[in-house]
Formats: sequence, structure tokens, C-alpha cells
Amino acid sequence: MRVLMTGGGTGGHVNPALAIANTIKQNDPDAVIEYVGTKRGIENKLVPKAGYPIHHVQVQGLRRSLSPANIKAAWLALTSPGKAKKIIREFKPDLVVGTGGYVSWPVCKAAASMGIPTALHESNAIAGVAVKMLQNSVDRIYLNFEKTGETLTCPREKLMKVGNPVMKGFSSLTRDEARRQLGIPDKYKYIILSYAGSMGAEKVNDAVLCLMREFTAKHPEVYHIHATGSIELELCTSQFKEMGLDQYENIELCEYIYDMPVKMAAADLTINRAGAMTVSELAITGKCAIFIPSPNVAENHQYKNAKVLCDAGAAGLFEEKELTDGAKPLIAEVEMLLTEEGKKIRDERSEQIRRFAVPQSNKLIYQDLLKLVAEKKK
Repeated sequence: MRVLMTGGGTGGHVNPALAIANTIKQNDPDAVIEYVGTKRGIENKLVPKAGYPIHHVQVQGLRRSLSPANIKAAWLALTSPGKAKKIIREFKPDLVVGTGGYVSWPVCKAAASMGIPTALHESNAIAGVAVKMLQNSVDRIYLNFEKTGETLTCPREKLMKVGNPVMKGFSSLTRDEARRQLGIPDKYKYIILSYAGSMGAEKVNDAVLCLMREFTAKHPEVYHIHATGSIELELCTSQFKEMGLDQYENIELCEYIYDMPVKMAAADLTINRAGAMTVSELAITGKCAIFIPSPNVAENHQYKNAKVLCDAGAAGLFEEKELTDGAKPLIAEVEMLLTEEGKKIRDERSEQIRRFAVPQSNKLIYQDLLKLVAEKKK
């Protein structure tokens, strides 16, 4: 089977695509899989690392404010499907799968118009622009949340709730095995894993740096790994050094976490955004998490994701506006959780967040993709 994957811009779109691609490859080692992204997205780092060739089309999103850039965006929306067709004709896929981001639009639109089986996966509670634009063209839309279907107008038989596909390894490693793989010494009693998304988030980085200065630097039994995101790396690294945090052996700063299954398995506590992919990974691994949702997303869906978990006793939650004064509430929460007394709360959150996992997601998607291809061949 020849499969063309697409989805880009952020890790939240790329990682589900890679999880689906890897599932296909695991079940069908002879499958030929290639990827289509834009030249600027994080897919250019993640896809080659995963071992798949990548092609490019030029497309960009519309800005919410009036801007001359919207003229170019509209032009690319019209012309990019034609350019995507060239890639499709050369690759000759049996199947095209998109996972969101603007690059999904031209590739899936072109494939559908050519009669190729085409599917989308929407991980968020509110369907994205590309999915809404494509809903009447594609053969199937996989949903992480049942209620996402309420934001779409396509025939109901196109929709299938499957949860979120996750990369292999998220449920296979124990905490101790992961620590051995990472070479983290036994002298560290607790590990904090924090990350601000693939592109980065200034408010999250600021809060975590305060946490590192006021808590981690004073607790040598805690090992803390933080990923800044690509846009924020230079500024955050400069602040990190100004605070003298580079002098502490128990603090690690990086741009992006490429081995997330291993580092998440090793962690006792995570601090992160509340994108659907992150929530799914945390649910599969049963991690005690503190969410700092992005306020800059459609219909505030990250806050809604985090609030559902928080209300169920499955996670902690702080909005960015709560962390402006030296991140004191976050520091107090971490200090409380990483104690013997806090273990009961960590265990309770771990148990509750596992209830949100859909462990068979990858298998459900793979089986249905085979069905779509078989139906098109009839």
C-alpha cells in the first residue's frame, strides 16, 4: 500500500500523522509512506527523523485581522491543490491521510478530486478550518471527541470517534526503565518534565524559569527538563543563563523533546499546554500533570480540555493570567505535589487521567483505513 500523509505547522498536527504512519508500517512493513508539509513547519524536523521522505506545497492561513497577507493566503488556497496534484500523480498513493493544519487542505482536496480514498483526523474538540473546508470532500473524518461532530455539517456516516493516535512507546516503558535509558542517576528522587509546545510560549517559559530559580535550584533531589519551543529558544536560553540556572546539574534546557515517550515515562510531574495530543499522551501514560492552556486558540479549546480533566480530579490547572507575579501559585503547587504527602494527590490524578485514554485508537484507525481502500477498489 502506498500512503501519503499530510498535516503540519505544529507538533499537534504532525505527531498524530506520524503515529498513524508508524501504525501502518508496523502492520504492513512493505507499505510505502511519504509526507507533504510546508517548508516552514516543524514537520521538516520531525518527519525526516521518523524516516519518511517529505514533499512541500506552499500554503498559509488567513489572519483574523485585515491584512495584505490574506490576499496571498487566498491565492495559495486556490492554486495549491493544483500543485499538490503533481505530487500525487508522481507518488500514486492508494490512500491520503491528513491530520490538520493548512497544508491538509490542498493535499486532501486534490486527492479527493482524483478519486483517491481520503481521510482526516481531528484531535481537538472544535474542528479546525482545514477540516471544516474539507468535510464534504473526504471519505472519513476521525474524531478524538464525540462532540466535535456537532461543529461539522457533513453526513454523520463520515464521522468515526477513535480517540487520538499516539506514538509507540507511550505505554510500554516503566518509570525506572525510562530513567535508565536516559541515564538519569538514582540520586534524583523526582523528575519534572515541562514544555511549552513545539513553537514555544513566552508565558509558559517565564513561569517555568521562575519555578526553576525558586524551587528546582534549591532542591538537588529534583531533576527538571524543560523544552522552550523553537521560536522562544534564544530568548529563553539567554534568560536561563542570566539567572545562573546553567550552573545547576539538575536542570536541563532544550528546544524540543524528540524522545517524548521516554521522557514522559520517566517523569513524576509534567507541566504543559493542554492541546488534544498532549492530553492523550498524558492519559495513556497516566501522568500527574499541571496544565497551562494556551489562550490563543479557537474557542479557547485548550482551557476547555484542561477544565474537564481538572474537574474530574485528573490534573492541575492554571491560566496564564494567574502566573504573572513570579508564578507563585505554580511554584506552590509543585512544591506541594513533590512531597511524600503530595504522593496521594499525584496517584489520584494519575488514576483519574487514565480514564480519558483510548488505547485502541491506532488500531481502530488502521482497520478503517484498510476498509476505505477496499471499498474504493470495488
